[in-house]
Amino acid sequence: MFAKEIYTGTKEENYGTLTYQLEHLVKDEPNRIANLANASALLNQFLQEINWVGFYLLEGERELVLGPFQGLPACIRIPLGKGVCGAAAQKGETIVVDDVHQYPGHIACDAASNSEIVLPLRDRNGRLIGVLDIDSPRFSRFDEDDVRGLNRFVEALSSYL
Repeated sequence: MFAKEIYTGTKEENYGTLTYQLEHLVKDEPNRIANLANASALLNQFLQEINWVGFYLLEGERELVLGPFQGLPACIRIPLGKGVCGAAAQKGETIVVDDVHQYPGHIACDAASNSEIVLPLRDRNGRLIGVLDIDSPRFSRFDEDDVRGLNRFVEALSSYL
């Protein structure tokens, strides 16, 4: 599910290459927003069948605020515990939704989205600072390989935040 022809290995190998590229892209940049912007651009460039990828950042203790992203304009503020992003942040765990229309309390920012994966984002000290949100117009777009690969991607990114 990668757009570039350089990704010709297994899905696991492709995620490894993607994470390697991320590390070299952000390793010398101390600015969190710049690194998140490049990470969302990198994911948008290489993942197929997605229509939105970006970050929501924890503001205070009760809500997420829109951060760097690629895609159509999005919801700006999401309370913790609300929607997929708020639930993933509150629980501190990855959530995969095969059909967002069946998810209770789903917040629809883009009517074209049908599936979603949201991963907690932590800083280098392990503190929750937000979530990575990826939407797809395809139902059941994200599988266990995506969960493992994106978790490794987010873990690598966390060491630069």
